[in-house]
Amino acid sequence: MRSFLKSFFAALLAMAVFFVLVIFFFLGVITVISAKLTSSKPELGTKAVLYLDLSTSFQEQGRKNELSGFLGRDDANTPGLYEVVRLIQNAKSDSTIKGIFLRAEENANGFAGSQELRNALLDFKSSGKFIYAYGDVITQKAYYVANVADKIYCNPAGSMEWTGLSAQIMFLKHALDKLGVEPQIFYDGKFKSATEPLRLDKMSDENKLQTGQWLGDLNSQMLMAASAQRHIDTATLSRYAQENDIRTASDAVKYGMIDGGQYRDEVLAAIRKQIGLAKDKEVNFVTISKYAELVDLNVSETNRIAVIYAQGDIVYGKGDEGQIGSDEYIKWIRKARLDSRVKAIVLRVNSPGGSSLASDIINREVLLCKQAGKPVIVSMGDYAASGGYYIACEADSIFAEPNTITGSIGVFAIIPNLQGLFKDKLGITFDGVKTAPFADQGTMSRPLSENEKRFFQAGVDSTYLTFKQKVASGRKLSLDQVEAIAQGRVWTGQRAKTIGLVDELGDIQKAIDCAAKMANLKTYGFDEYPEAKSILDRYLQSYSYTVKAKAIQDELGPEGYKVYQQMAGVKAMMGKTELRLPYDIDIR
Repeated sequence: MRSFLKSFFAALLAMAVFFVLVIFFFLGVITVISAKLTSSKPELGTKAVLYLDLSTSFQEQGRKNELSGFLGRDDANTPGLYEVVRLIQNAKSDSTIKGIFLRAEENANGFAGSQELRNALLDFKSSGKFIYAYGDVITQKAYYVANVADKIYCNPAGSMEWTGLSAQIMFLKHALDKLGVEPQIFYDGKFKSATEPLRLDKMSDENKLQTGQWLGDLNSQMLMAASAQRHIDTATLSRYAQENDIRTASDAVKYGMIDGGQYRDEVLAAIRKQIGLAKDKEVNFVTISKYAELVDLNVSETNRIAVIYAQGDIVYGKGDEGQIGSDEYIKWIRKARLDSRVKAIVLRVNSPGGSSLASDIINREVLLCKQAGKPVIVSMGDYAASGGYYIACEADSIFAEPNTITGSIGVFAIIPNLQGLFKDKLGITFDGVKTAPFADQGTMSRPLSENEKRFFQAGVDSTYLTFKQKVASGRKLSLDQVEAIAQGRVWTGQRAKTIGLVDELGDIQKAIDCAAKMANLKTYGFDEYPEAKSILDRYLQSYSYTVKAKAIQDELGPEGYKVYQQMAGVKAMMGKTELRLPYDIDIR
């Protein structure tokens, strides 16, 4: 009887939860439909100032949640990076937009993404309209974008960061030793440093060499950008960082990095004066998200260019939100290939890599597009490295920003031995029967035999050779030339161009222009992939992910959460052949 009641109430509870979700969903849909039918499009107003907050993370594709208002969530409608660039371009000729206000405190975007924002803002300035930037505390990365402004102001009680860049990697070797976990590692490439956090307690000499080089490139580009806008030579700017001269707002004014220490109300007064607005009037700030609702960027043309955004880790199968799942992406690439209206494809890659098998599957679909006569152009974002480079290397042409992180042509695999953890820490042992010597190879309950180690290393070697062959084929290089620039070494886009891994330096618009030229298109519209999911799918997926992440963060704290993420990343790679950058590199 007790068992029956337990099952009955469990079923009753499941039914109740189901009906609540159904009601919840339909109420949301009704609200959205009602809003669409009864509300008019928001108005831009007069004397508008476009408001751009750099602390907003502009992903490759925009995030939209029609139920956000109904559900009380304000994280919803954020345009994608390329959409932001086009919106700024539109604002340049929009007579209602008088200028741009940059909120320049944190910058949640990567270096290449920041470069694309900078380029768009510099182009906007050519219209003669103003750009003002302001922050209570201006971080170095925010300043990289904000220094394009006509005027940069900082709260007089605030501060500005100008300390140069640093890159830090978390090492887990001692933690694994204490747990009794032996990460049996196989890799190719002396610069392939992704496994170093598991087998070393500090960076290898090769890793320090390559990291120092690409970090120095990023720093140089940051110095040159500031020098061009503030008219201070790079040697002087470098000295400011070396001597830590700039800490407060007054320091920044003294050394010519900003135009003044002012409070927000004083900056608003300057904007009012700039646009001819009375002192008692509120400035008509229009956020980039609101502007996206007001401006229609779609072009109705028969001929199309498919823009496929590949952002995140590359994984085998469908993948989750924020991942490049092989099943999903070959579907979108194939759809673009088979669509007669699509004349060219731009693959936007922003990925540190991942599964070698998934990368190969996606690479094959790119090749099929080329064989079908459709040009495939790659535009690289912040990262297009290892697996990210694998899916890009055989495109017709590759574009990268100077500060894109790319290359990392190398392979590794991790087969953990958990015998010490199970036996010595938990008191658990294993035994079994097998019909052939290698029937249980790869098991985590014992160390690999010498023969098994040879098999796994041979598999890694084979994948590395295939990777190099694809790079050689796609980039028209010999295997010896590829080997010289491979070995897992990481390069910036600027250096990648000089060694033949990249064709041109430029943003996604230049890649699209190239695609149009190759397809002989004078006018065209866009088809963007992946296509948007249903309201319910997107909400449930994002809500589930957000709730889980927040719960873990609340329990572990920010630093503990970083460790958790790294350990989760290690777990995800166990037993697989991977093409991936070093773990999470914290650039500051």
